[in-house]
Amino acid sequence: MANRHLARSTVLQALFEWDFCNKKNEEATTVLHRDCIEFAPGMGDPCFMDKLIDGVLAKRKDIDTIIEKAAPDWPIDKISIIDRNILRIGLYELLFSERNEVPAKVAINEAIELAKTYGGDTSGRFVNGVLGAVYKELGEPGKDEVSKKKTKEISKAEMPLERLGGAIVYAKNGPDIFIALVHDVFGHWTLSKGHIESGEEVEAGTVRGIKEELGLDIALQEKLGENEYIASDPEKGKKRKHVHYFLAESEYVEIVPEKKGGLDDAKWFKIADILDLNFYNDILPIVTKAVELILKRTGRSQADQK
Repeated sequence: MANRHLARSTVLQALFEWDFCNKKNEEATTVLHRDCIEFAPGMGDPCFMDKLIDGVLAKRKDIDTIIEKAAPDWPIDKISIIDRNILRIGLYELLFSERNEVPAKVAINEAIELAKTYGGDTSGRFVNGVLGAVYKELGEPGKDEVSKKKTKEISKAEMPLERLGGAIVYAKNGPDIFIALVHDVFGHWTLSKGHIESGEEVEAGTVRGIKEELGLDIALQEKLGENEYIASDPEKGKKRKHVHYFLAESEYVEIVPEKKGGLDDAKWFKIADILDLNFYNDILPIVTKAVELILKRTGRSQADQK
């Protein structure tokens, strides 16, 4: 119904402000009522909106855990504010609403429409993928259970370890220096990386992984650093991901991206142009260090690249 769609849009707007401004849960309803007066006067179903926003906030921790399991490798805070709150609304209605009031397909379709209207270019596909994965795993949900599978809580030391190798890849083309980056469905540009096989040297696995993901033959030059984070796998539960980052050089040739997992694009960028890109906070120091090393190795300056 059009009224319900407007109601969900208004709840989304209130959740966006609540999330962006880091407001307390009890302030969210105040924001919602203010938005109703300003943007949806005469709304015929205020009880629906109150119930929806209260339900989302009450179940937020459970919902966020489900999002991380359905979109492994990406912590909840790396998802854009608009997309994660669309997912919260969609998953609340999918998992915790009365089926006779909000059928599963309605919950999914409404969330996708919100993503197409208010999200970025890839938001609709991303929301569809997450909700579809949850629906496929759970079947027709109708109870206050997020999964039939129970996973035992384990310590970080007991979690399985996955090793990955990533690289800032650069290439010279005339007077310009270019950097190869990959784009994920959450709207960020980041570094290409690949899985290190058991028994494989980190350097060799990194070279192979970049070749598979970008189609580039690279020569590693020096190590930039390491980081480790915990990811949730829908089937295997939590695992540690340890990433080794390198500086690498390649010929300036066409990138042939392997669009898999959460990636949807890959491009060469001039060094000066990467300043305006949307990076993850934990990747920025690695990119900054790499740029400084590249300019030093090539005898260039930032001014030369503008």
